Amino acid sequence: MKPTATRRQPRGSASPRGARSPGSRDREETKKRILAALGRLLASKGSKSLGINAIAREARIDKVLIYRYFGGLGELYRVFAREGDTFPGLSELAQGRLPELSSLPPAEAARLLLVGFGRAIRRRPVTREMMRWELQESNPLTDAIARERERQAQQWLNLAPELPHADFAAVVSILAGAQVFLILRSKTVRMYNGIDLRSEDGWKRIEGAVALLSDLFYQHAMISQENGS
Repeated sequence: MKPTATRRQPRGSASPRGARSPGSRDREETKKRILAALGRLLASKGSKSLGINAIAREARIDKVLIYRYFGGLGELYRVFAREGDTFPGLSELAQGRLPELSSLPPAEAARLLLVGFGRAIRRRPVTREMMRWELQESNPLTDAIARERERQAQQWLNLAPELPHADFAAVVSILAGAQVFLILRSKTVRMYNGIDLRSEDGWKRIEGAVALLSDLFYQHAMISQENGS
């Protein structure tokens, strides 16, 4: 009885459906290493440290691979903005309370998200450096980050109830923007109006003020709505 011959897959034929070739896996792993290297450089050394050579050294790859997989810094920045977990999502801002967010009173939900926003930015060195960079210049990365921030901000604002006699977006911009300023300022100065920007006690004071101003806004909005003015 002749042994059954093993059928060999013809050379050059496609891999089984759903399977990824080793080359594809290597490509994806290398891209992840490059994106991670960009994030580490931003967090540790700031935007001035970025460049093809520096990113390649940090990722421990040949810089040719950055051009091969991304075409150059511009596209690398755009991909990083989309895939680099660069800006906190709604789940992070809700601080573990996302399932109940829609059932919370509007004032409480706003307070939760505004305070959560400041805490999220304080936890994210890469996000802080990109915000700092955005204040200094416009480039493909800062532009992409700005668009992503606006997209997410509109999602959050759409969760708020309609307040005909109050500009909720403007109030959110002030309270969120003030926190960003103080967070970025804490890198170069410790005390601001007697508040220690590098201590938890200092940030509890700031968070308390953000919560108070948010609540006062809603109280004013409700009174204006009842009075029709």
